[in-house]
Amino acid sequence: MQFSEQSRVWIYQSDKELNDEQAARVAVLLSNFATQWTAHNQQLKAKAEVRYNRFLVLIVDETQAGASGCSIDKSANFMKALEQEFNISLFDRFNFAYRDGEKVLSAPRHEFEEMLKSGKINSNTIVFNNLVQDLQQLETKWEVPFKDSWHQQLFGSLVNS
Repeated sequence: MQFSEQSRVWIYQSDKELNDEQAARVAVLLSNFATQWTAHNQQLKAKAEVRYNRFLVLIVDETQAGASGCSIDKSANFMKALEQEFNISLFDRFNFAYRDGEKVLSAPRHEFEEMLKSGKINSNTIVFNNLVQDLQQLETKWEVPFKDSWHQQLFGSLVNS
């Protein structure tokens, strides 16, 4: 199935990495949700994926039918159910993901700030912009160096040059 580059994207970041078995189970549940997801009783052209055993991504191609408030509520409720089942947090916007070599890690805001001050995270560290809005941005602006992200505006003064 082809999806438009303008397809709408929602990224839910887990506060901890899922093991391979959990990630596979979440992927199945997400896929089942996406295939049954509707807006005003109209089937959405949707897909879902798990990336790096940490990010749950929902994608809706709105050229066919648009996601409505009710359908977005359904997805949020579904994510809350996943939180309960897998004992994870998906709605903490103050938990920041970054790369440490090949590993994808996350830290709460205060730890993230400390790592910036100490230089463990620097202007070239890859961070994840979970605020991307569409599929094109997901592919081009999701994983970016700190210096090119929104994180720079918020935390730039803490970067240990």
